[in-house]
Formats: sequence, structure tokens, C-alpha cells
Amino acid sequence: MTYAPNHRPFYDADSHIMEKPDFLKAYADPSIRHQIAEVSYSASLVTEDEVAQIMDQGGKHSDQHIKELIALGDDLIAKSKEIQALGAFNKDDRKVAMDMLGFKKQLVFATHSVAQPFHPSSKVSPEIRYGATRAHNRHMIDFCSDDERLMGVGVVPLDSPADAMKELEFALEGNLEAIWVPHRSPINIAPGHIELEPFWKLLADSGTPFVIHVGGSPLQALKSWSNNGRGAVKDWMGGGENVRTKDAAVMHQPPETFISMLLLDGVFDRHPNLRGAAVELGAGWVPELLKRLDWVSKIYGRVDESVRFERTPTQQLTEQMGFTPFPHEDVANLIQQSNEDLYLFSSDYPHVEGGRDPIGKFTKALEAESEKTNENFFSENFLRLWPESRVS
Repeated sequence: MTYAPNHRPFYDADSHIMEKPDFLKAYADPSIRHQIAEVSYSASLVTEDEVAQIMDQGGKHSDQHIKELIALGDDLIAKSKEIQALGAFNKDDRKVAMDMLGFKKQLVFATHSVAQPFHPSSKVSPEIRYGATRAHNRHMIDFCSDDERLMGVGVVPLDSPADAMKELEFALEGNLEAIWVPHRSPINIAPGHIELEPFWKLLADSGTPFVIHVGGSPLQALKSWSNNGRGAVKDWMGGGENVRTKDAAVMHQPPETFISMLLLDGVFDRHPNLRGAAVELGAGWVPELLKRLDWVSKIYGRVDESVRFERTPTQQLTEQMGFTPFPHEDVANLIQQSNEDLYLFSSDYPHVEGGRDPIGKFTKALEAESEKTNENFFSENFLRLWPESRVS
């Protein structure tokens, strides 16, 4: 038995490594290793004591802990979470976790180690930004190298177009299967800038999708929005370090802006083979995004030749993008407002945000929909973006 039922294949568009402190340092060039930050858990659900205990055990879970996790069986996804999860940081344990979960394929993202590559400050030198990028991608290649079900996600900041191309080429040579770009604007230039044209072209020509993901832009709204003279607002776990109430209300704005700018700069139009996905950023904003871009293109295209497209924005994004809804979002309603080709299943393993039973939750939301709609959500839309991922 596996967690994923065997009546259809399930492709998981979001999972994670829970990095040990030396995730970047261990794979960085020796000449800059001393300038590469250790991965920090100071603003997460994981405590420093948990991390210290694992490091004291030689950087691994105890045999007893692993045995207890395996004994969970189909409850693994419900009870195996964060850094204590099976396969959170050990690639051999992750193989066992994949056997138990039963997903055909699984995109694998980092969790905390993108802070240095993606930091929005111009004070981070290109040498350190891209040195940390190279270290991340080396480690991700290694983690996913022994199991074809694990699809490593590389990172490439766009701040320096020349350095971005160099790191993209390295990631593709290492067979990473998606490239995570930050969904903030690169420093001083738009993501559709002419100097980044070779970057998008290489992704399109290689058949490698780009992805944007939570963590690719500052999570929290400007502090001044919370300065209301009252008590501090809470995050969803009751603290104040992560996504807080007001942050959650507007966290769709950066990804919506990023995708809008890419489309209006003609990146999807010029590169019809380019594929992409917005992951762990919700999808409730997608139907309105399509409507807005369609009317912007139609109305402003009367005077602005740059947004006169043969394919409407809705057609471009439907053919070239995918979006993962949060478990609490009504995916059937989103489909009714847009179309069934846009949305992807994700588990977020081993993060708690993915819930205790993501398949069950999404299946219930889609229970009144057709078998084709269900197939599209759980597998076919993923395979449209990553067609080489088809397995027997």
C-alpha cells in the first residue's frame, strides 16, 4: 500500500528538502566558503534544538526515529513533517519516503537555503550571490541523483544576466528539471529585459520549465502596513515570524505582477515552447489575472503594438503555465471561473502547510467534476509542462 491510491498516477508539483546548516557551505567553492551563510531556522517552525540534535547525531536521524516513521505507513504524510520527516535531508531516506507516498514524480525545492541567492539587496555581491547559487545547485543535483522520481529544482537569480546564463547552463548540464527564479523584479531591470532574452530562450529550447515559489520574493508586507497603533498581528501558527494575516491577504501580488510583466513584455509570445509554474503561491488570483491581462492587451493594444498578440494572454498562460492551489482553495470553483488545464496537484511534503491529506482534500473538492478534470489536475497538467516525466 502507498498513500497515493493506485487507480491513477499522481504527480507532485511541490516538495522540499529541509536543509542542514551546512547545505550551502559544504558545496561552495573553497575560495568563498567562509562568506557563504549557514542555513538558518530562526524564523521557522523548526527549533534550533531540533537542528542541533540532528547535527549531534552525525547529521542524520537516529535508526529508531527512522523505524518509527516507516511504521506510520500511509499516515506518513500526515505525521512526518518538517526536519523530523522521513527523507527531509537524507536522499536514501527520501527513496523510502517516495516508496511509501507513491507519487510517480515529485519536484524538489529547497526551503531556507535560497535566502542568500535570492536576497533582494544590491549589497549582496554578484560573487557571493552566484557562488551561493552554484552551491545550492550542486547540492540539489546530488540529492536527486539516485532516484529518477525526484526532480531537482535549481535556483537562478536574474540580477546579473551574464551570471544567470552561466548558472542556468550549469544547472541544465546537471540535469536539474526546473529552474526557480525569484518573482521580485531583478535589481534595476524587468524580467522581460532584452538582456535576459537568451535566458528565456535557453529554457524554452531545452524544454526546462521555470518556476516561481513562495520564498522568491519577500514574504511579508511592508512593516508600515501593520503599524496601526494596535497589537501585532499573528502568523497562521499563532506566532509572528512567518506569513501573518495581512501578508496572506496580499501575497498573491508579487507573483501576479511577475507573470504579468513577463507576458506584457512578450516573453511567452516570443517563446511559445517556454513553460512555467507558480508553486505554493495559491491560485485564487489566477482567473482574475487572465481576465485582466486579456482586457489590458485588447484595450491598450490599440495604441501599444507591444501587446498585440496573436494568442490572447489567457491562451498563452493556459498553454504555457501551471498553478498550484492551496489545499483550502476551492479548485473546482477556480476551474469554473477559468479552465481545467491551469491547475496542478501538490503535496508540499514535508511542510505542514501541505496538510495531512492533500490528495483527499483535493479529491473532495473535485468530486463533482469529470474524470478528465481529475486526471488533468492530478497528472496530465503536470505532464504537459514536464512531458519527459512520463513513466510506465
